[in-house]
Amino acid sequence: MPTPYHIEVSGQETTGPVVLDRREGPYGEVVLRRHGDLLQIIANGCFLMDTSDGRSERLLVDAALTALDDRPAPSLLLGGLGVGFSLAHAIANPRWGRVTVVEREAAVIDWHRTGPLATISADALADPRTEIAHTDLLAHLHDPAHTYDALCLDIDNGPDWTVTDDNGGLYTPAGLAACRARLTPGGVLAVWSAQPSSLFERTLQNAGFQGVRTEEVPVARGVPDVVHLAVRPG
Repeated sequence: MPTPYHIEVSGQETTGPVVLDRREGPYGEVVLRRHGDLLQIIANGCFLMDTSDGRSERLLVDAALTALDDRPAPSLLLGGLGVGFSLAHAIANPRWGRVTVVEREAAVIDWHRTGPLATISADALADPRTEIAHTDLLAHLHDPAHTYDALCLDIDNGPDWTVTDDNGGLYTPAGLAACRARLTPGGVLAVWSAQPSSLFERTLQNAGFQGVRTEEVPVARGVPDVVHLAVRPG
């Protein structure tokens, strides 16, 4: 029997996106598709990310590490597994200690463990520092049992453009208070966004973070991607 990722095309050439897997989950529909050499993740009809570059995902992780002090083996929470670029990049750096990935979509985890995205993440998933938590990010952030030196969050197209309405709670004062509570003193919060948000910067400052700044990620066309950075006071 073919796996969900098997594509059989006979006597014709496909030029558009080809769906590899489509799932209905508790938060709506998630789709993995192939477009040429690229793998793409679509959630509720909204394009999330693909395997074309990974530059902004790597910057997200590197910016958080640079903003930290020289503490040994800092722990990292990655909010969202995505196509695996952030996890693979973090695990490739021996400075990071424990790396926990919070992913609420079982389909995305499957695509990495047994599906096409394993080509990106297989080595990182096999690393003993890696832990995958299949749960909602906000629920995890409200659990006092967990603390981290850095939080790198990439679950939406930004604070002003969420994939689902309930994700909006992450960027509110209450959501940012939960982030701050999960960070060790001097810990760093890094949030990826498809566009800068001065309102989110002010919300971070009002939530008690220091060193709030925005780093741009150059893109070929249009508004640059950005990483919002903030530090929990020591």
